[in-house]
Formats: sequence, structure tokens, C-alpha cells
Amino acid sequence: MQMNLLIKNGTIVNNGLSFKGSLLIAGDKIAGVYPEAPKDSNTTEPEGPYRVLDASGLHIFPGVIDDQVHFREPGNTSKATIASESAAAVLGGVTSFMDMPNNNPPAVTNRAIEEKYGIAARDSFANYSFYIGATNDNIEEITKINKTNVCGVKVFMGSSTGNMLVNDPAALENIFKYAPVPIAVHCEEEEIVRKNLQEYTVKYGENIPFEAHPDIRSREACIRCTRRALNLAIKNRSRLHVLHISTAEEIEMIRQARTVNPGITAEVCVHYLWFCRDDYSRFGSRIKCNPAIKEKSDMEAIRQGVKEGIIQVVATDHAPHLKAEKENPYLKAPSGLPLVQHSLQLMLDLAAKGIFTLEEVAARMCHGPAECFNIRRRGYIQEGFFADLVLADLQRPDSHSPLHPAYKCGWSPFAGHTFGSSIIHTFVNGEQTVENGKLTGAKPGMRLEFDR
Repeated sequence: MQMNLLIKNGTIVNNGLSFKGSLLIAGDKIAGVYPEAPKDSNTTEPEGPYRVLDASGLHIFPGVIDDQVHFREPGNTSKATIASESAAAVLGGVTSFMDMPNNNPPAVTNRAIEEKYGIAARDSFANYSFYIGATNDNIEEITKINKTNVCGVKVFMGSSTGNMLVNDPAALENIFKYAPVPIAVHCEEEEIVRKNLQEYTVKYGENIPFEAHPDIRSREACIRCTRRALNLAIKNRSRLHVLHISTAEEIEMIRQARTVNPGITAEVCVHYLWFCRDDYSRFGSRIKCNPAIKEKSDMEAIRQGVKEGIIQVVATDHAPHLKAEKENPYLKAPSGLPLVQHSLQLMLDLAAKGIFTLEEVAARMCHGPAECFNIRRRGYIQEGFFADLVLADLQRPDSHSPLHPAYKCGWSPFAGHTFGSSIIHTFVNGEQTVENGKLTGAKPGMRLEFDR
């Protein structure tokens, strides 16, 4: 039996506060949280026996919960696997992830997602859950979901691959009416995107510049589709979660919609907080993603939406592709960035610039996902909660991991950047998966459970 562990002398960032203190891990749970006592106090540490980890100089956050990743298994394991990407996740302080269903074949049945759960139970370093994908004709599968152990249903209301584009109005109506779990939507209007792409293909042929991406996958495409999703959610009182917000207009639309249906929530991914249109000339295909990264004014509005809590979740949409694929011309270069190893460091860099507070980082990356999805006993540093923790050194720069990421695809859009912080230790369910910046080999990941 593993001995209890006391993590001492760290700065705990949790539930709107930062304070010096210690916490005790017993088994897979947090057994106690102990703010540093005044020097003249008689307060003592908890009774032993226990091992001690000195966290002096480190900040202790709840483990990050990423509500949107593409770990590519099954079907595209040359790009990524659950094992490889969950390893990268814990190296970056992400202790739980929710994986998307656009696999090959798509995970659009309960049997298919259970097969993915089987892979994760064997291979995952982090905790896991899997969305079931919506199609025009799988409403029966969706209504059979066990809402206590499946995170949500993913609806591609815009461009997708295979049979996962839901463009039948009756099918959408049924999904928004009957889904027993949160409906996570990708909102881009397919008709607008196709029209824009045709125009740019006529204009440029095979040589479309990457700077045109936000004009092809335009703000109009996002706004129109998000409006449609919000109207459906208001009409049906749906539990809607709008993914990867990319425009200022969508934030205002969501703000207004929440006054009518508080069950509407929103997410942004870290690259929309970091990059803007000005960066295409430098990064090109490396920041090609869907929806497109747009104007600097959108980036600034999204940052403000995160601060105000209109956007409750900051995640990644981690979507690895092989470097050789990304180096293709625009029409052949796939959309998506590998991000899960560096999302927390990126947010800590923004905090160091004064854009967010450390408490806001924890609120949007840890507490927000836990609350939005009603995740059982995770997302906070609290007695009785699972011991998912990340210890970061905010004074130790990191230029190595962006150049040599753990992703199977082997590249990062942050190559050449030096993060101002480093992830030192990560714990998942009380077991240390990362020690001094290196994997321990432990794979204690568990299936997430939901209080619904």
C-alpha cells in the first residue's frame, strides 16, 4: 500500500485564492488542505506516517481538464495515440481529457466509444472521457448514452469528414431536444465556407495564401452557425456547449443567450488567445485550424470574455498532424495544431503579462470544465476530491519542450518560444505521473464520472 504524501510549502491556487500551504494525499484522494499557519500558532501538521514533497517555490494547481482533444486513436495512429498524447498531456499538467469522435471509423455508436474506453483503460496516463459523435441518423444511439460516464455528444454543424456533418434540420432538432448529455458544437456554416473556398480557388488556383484562411472560414460562417445553435438551445432548453469561439460577435451572442438559457456555456482554445491574423505570415500552415484564427480585435475580445466568465472553459482542440502533411500547400495542408503539452504554460505566460490572474487560469482550465460537465470530485484542490495536481515553477524558463515535444507528430507551433514557467510534477489520482519534468511511467488514468 502506498504511503500517504504531504506536499509542503507550496503556493496553492484554488477557488479564487492563492495561499501558502500544504496538502495531504491519501490513496487517490486529497485528505486535507492546510494553509500555512502564523508563526505564533500552535497548529500542527497532520499525523503521519507520510512521505514529504517539499514544494517550496512552486505553485500548486488542480490538474487541468481539457474538454476537447483529438488523440487520433483508432484510425490515425501514425499521427497520435491515446498513450502518446496522454503522456504529453500529463507532462503539461493536463490530468483529464475529453476526446472527440472523428476517428476512422467515426465513434458514432455506444459500442465504438466503449472500445475507445478499453484502449484508454490500458494506455492512458491521464483521466479520460469520450464524446459520442452525432450524425443525421443516430439519435437512438445518442438517447441510449449513460449520462453518468459519457462526457457529451459532439455535433459538427459545419465542415467535417466522413458522415459526421449534421445538416438535416430534423436531426438537429431531435439532438437538441433529446440528448441526455451536454451538446458540444463546432459552429461553421458549411455553405459559406464552400462558397468562399471556391472564390479563392478561382483567384489563386493551387497557391492560396494561408493568410486567406480567416476569409475562407470566415467570421460570417461562424456567427451564422452559432446563432442557429443558440436558437435551437433556447427553443429546446438544451444543455449547449459552444466550442472554440473565434469571434467577438459570438461572445456577445452567448452573453445574451445565457440570460434566456443559463444552460448555454462556451469554450475557447489557447491558440485563439495567443495568435491572430498577423501571425499567418510567419507561421503559415502551422496555425491553420478550424475555425480560423482571426483578427487581433477578436483575440482581445476573447481574452476579455475569458476574464469575465462569459467563456467558462479554456482548452486546446489538440489536433496533431504529421509535419510533412502540414508543410503542404493550403488546399492539402490539414487543419489542426498539437497543443495539449503547452496549454498551461501558455496561460501562465499570459498571466505573467498581466492578461489573466493565476486564479483566473485555474478557474477556466480546472474549475470551469469540472462545473460545465458536472465532473465528479475533480477540478478543485479540496478534501475528498481526487488528487489530480500540477506543480509549476513560474520562475524556471522552458525552451526545450517546445522544440522537443512528447507528441507523436514531433512538432509544436511554439518551437523557438521560451515559456516563462516549467511543469515540475504532475499527480493523477494520487500517483505521480511526472517527476522533475519527466514521466515516471505510472498510468493511473481513470474514466471520468459525471454527477447528472
